[in-house]
Amino acid sequence: MKNKKMKIARIEKDLSQEQLADKIGVTRQTISMIEAGKFNPSLQLCISICKALDKTLNDLFWETEETDRQD
Repeated sequence: MKNKKMKIARIEKDLSQEQLADKIGVTRQTISMIEAGKFNPSLQLCISICKALDKTLNDLFWETEETDRQD
């Protein structure tokens, strides 16, 4: 399932995938794969992403029935 919430949060912070990747010490491809739903990040990576985007785990990674229906 695509992580649209993470992509939106990244864009709201005016960060490219590469800029976010640099902030948290991963490759741009990792960010791309997470946003595309092709990679499940570790909890530690999720926390790093949340800190960089000023969001909570619930904001970015918690699935609700509504987000389940969209994909």
